[in-house]
Amino acid sequence: MNYIIGIDVGTTSTKALLYDTDGKIYAKANKGYTLYQDTPDMAEEDPDEIFNATLSAIQEVVAKAQLTDGKVIAISWSAQQHSLIALDKDFKPLTRTLTWADNRSEKYAREYKENGRGMAMYQRTGLPIHPMGPFYKLLYFKNEQPDLFKRTAYWVGIKEYIIWKYTGVLKEEISMAAASGLLNMKTCDWDPEALKETGITKDQLPELVDLTDKFQGIKSEYAKVMGIDEDVYFVMGATDGALSTIGVGAIDSGVLAINIGTSAAVRTFVDKPRIDPKARLYCYPIMKGKYLVGGPINNGGIVLSWAHDALFASEEQAAKLLGMDSYDMLSKIAATVPAGSDGLIFHPYLGGERAPLWDANARGSFFGLNRKHTKAHMIRAVMEGIMYNLYSVTLALKEVTGDPKAILAAGGFAQSKLWTQMMADIFENDIIIPESYESGSLAAMFLAKMALGMEDKLEDIKKYLGKENKYQPNEETFARYRKLVPIYLRLSREFSTEYKAIADYQREFPG
Repeated sequence: MNYIIGIDVGTTSTKALLYDTDGKIYAKANKGYTLYQDTPDMAEEDPDEIFNATLSAIQEVVAKAQLTDGKVIAISWSAQQHSLIALDKDFKPLTRTLTWADNRSEKYAREYKENGRGMAMYQRTGLPIHPMGPFYKLLYFKNEQPDLFKRTAYWVGIKEYIIWKYTGVLKEEISMAAASGLLNMKTCDWDPEALKETGITKDQLPELVDLTDKFQGIKSEYAKVMGIDEDVYFVMGATDGALSTIGVGAIDSGVLAINIGTSAAVRTFVDKPRIDPKARLYCYPIMKGKYLVGGPINNGGIVLSWAHDALFASEEQAAKLLGMDSYDMLSKIAATVPAGSDGLIFHPYLGGERAPLWDANARGSFFGLNRKHTKAHMIRAVMEGIMYNLYSVTLALKEVTGDPKAILAAGGFAQSKLWTQMMADIFENDIIIPESYESGSLAAMFLAKMALGMEDKLEDIKKYLGKENKYQPNEETFARYRKLVPIYLRLSREFSTEYKAIADYQREFPG
């Protein structure tokens, strides 16, 4: 028996799963790292710290599995989108990794939105007008750190850097390149106009390849640490967005995939580019005949983590004494409050927001507080607010791609029955949860099998998903949400006039 490692390089941690070629999981590992936020708009990570996390995660799953019959034949990659690292001529980092959450290029995105050039870029590249995009990050470096900009020999994302460090090969696959805003979605090549505007050249970017591109050989010092052979195959894989969609089986047009991890997103595949006239959705080529249309949100599970830490520190201690997971306790507390949280609404924009607002200055708020409300209401309102936000993205997606045939969901939230039922009630739709919820790593493993000639069709991933759980909307509950969702949406528009003012205040007085 041979084995494949699917590895998912996320925003807060890296997960590695070791599978056999039948899709059975033998071991898992999860390694976290620091997100540096020295100023309100900064969101950076140390690329070598992330590399070491991947090394440690792979070492751990190989050690846990205690393989005696066969070997690891491939490692395949999923990774966070929109990251950017400057490298010198010797491929040494000149910067930390700027993540999708870094908003320091906000003023350049705003300028492009106001002068119309952003819409022109969006129509060519499919990247919405927002500082998450490496296109706008490059404008920031070009204008505000010109010396560093001139010293930079290569511009890469975190996945490309990690693979280069293991193998000495610098390549970038189409899905990750599309998320940079530097790729022309129709030609699937670097966009000459985007390069001209940012002031970089094609030679400063990696070679473009397909998702299933593979190459053999890893540096001996790393192979020894991980306990694998040097002749292991590296398979390029794809973005976490693409693989999360593939990994829940949402292959067919019209099937929505919803994933809530640290951030969250709603996505669907289409067979040709679909551009939103309001530029609320991205459109990225993934492979021949498949484009991913969707809307990412900044504020998924990270908002629940904030509420957990900021509002429920004492309850966490109680959970430990009871031998409970503290997040399970939060769900139990939220379940004591009726749907709609007795009229308490939470806007979860704690780190600006991408879809559907595309406003890096957006800020969070509770609305409707009265003396009746308790912390239990607040935690339920937080959970509902994240779902309202995802639903608002789904409304935009329906305008562009039509009503969904089905909704498949995955991510850590899917382990909470309350939260998943909440989604069914707010969306007024059946929600299908595949048994295999580690969608990104699973899809990375499957792409490795395609690369090695063990699978032919993307659709065949469905045989690895296991049984499905279905959540159906509760008519009594969704009647309440029907009244609250329009209020949530109207408030988002009303508050938007003051987002910049409060964000500027926070920048002036960071505390």
